[in-house]
Amino acid sequence: MSIAAQTADAQLTIGEPAPQLQVGKWVQGDPVPRFDTNHVYIVEFWATWCGPCIASIPHLNDLAQKFENKGVVVIGQNVWDQDDAVPAFVKKMGAKMTYRVALDDKRRDADGFMAVHWWKRHVDQHGIPTAVVINKAGRIAWIGHPMGLNEKLIEEVLADKFDIAKFAAEYEKEQELDKKLGDAQNKLFSAMNEKKWTEAASALDELLKEFPRFQASFASTRFKILLGQKKFAEAWDFADTFANTHPTDALRLNVLAWDIVAPKTMEQRNLDLAEKLAAQANQAAHGTNSEILDTLARAQFMSGKKKEAIETEQKALDTASDEGKMGVQKSLTSYQQDKLPEVNE
Repeated sequence: MSIAAQTADAQLTIGEPAPQLQVGKWVQGDPVPRFDTNHVYIVEFWATWCGPCIASIPHLNDLAQKFENKGVVVIGQNVWDQDDAVPAFVKKMGAKMTYRVALDDKRRDADGFMAVHWWKRHVDQHGIPTAVVINKAGRIAWIGHPMGLNEKLIEEVLADKFDIAKFAAEYEKEQELDKKLGDAQNKLFSAMNEKKWTEAASALDELLKEFPRFQASFASTRFKILLGQKKFAEAWDFADTFANTHPTDALRLNVLAWDIVAPKTMEQRNLDLAEKLAAQANQAAHGTNSEILDTLARAQFMSGKKKEAIETEQKALDTASDEGKMGVQKSLTSYQQDKLPEVNE
């Protein structure tokens, strides 16, 4: 039995009927012409160039396989992408991406029907990836990051036991907080872009007072502001303390190290600290992250440890993805020629 969808211009909110499903082409899986009362649907918006989307695919695939015979249909709805990039990507993913995949319908709108009538008007505050769960009544039961989907939630939707009203209230509150955070970030980054460092520091203090759980997330931002203020001693202490309190946070440690070694000009650099941060990040990543190894090599080279830098950059090349090997090879060649590689700051 099919379900009549709401009009394209109606608001997509929790508990309301889902908009019409209109894809351009099914790249993988049986076509789904419309939502029906026999299935629960998960429509996930994604793109081949989106790192968080790619990271979410295995989780979504696991759920798709676990609930395939229980009435759950997972649709990976591609948006904002080159259509010809999608089939090759899906083929490369192989067994990691076995659920249905659809291109957007761009016959009437270059941005795509799904992007315009689902995404642009209703969901775009989330960014991608975003998943939308449609229950058997054809109503929006849940919206969020696909990593937030779990078996319990899906089972409750299947059994019609998911409390949509409760989630709607939580969702509205979350949206309000997201807007507040977004406004605070806009104020912060606007000040930073204009190099108004005192204003930026105050904006960051205000943001973290309201959202203290994001202290670690804004570590690099705090560090950049201190450097912009030329409070170098305070900056070094801040980064060193972060390293001591977050010894396994490889990615953020790497960013702090990169903020020291990447700029072309700085009044002061603390290369010992940069090397410590990068080495700690590399240890936390078990020597398998080529970007971290690249940062460590740069810190070593700038400290005069040219042999070590070449050896480290070679390890970076050995661990780099096929797409990243060219850039790493270029840096390795520069070190071998006794030259510091040019970088995009």
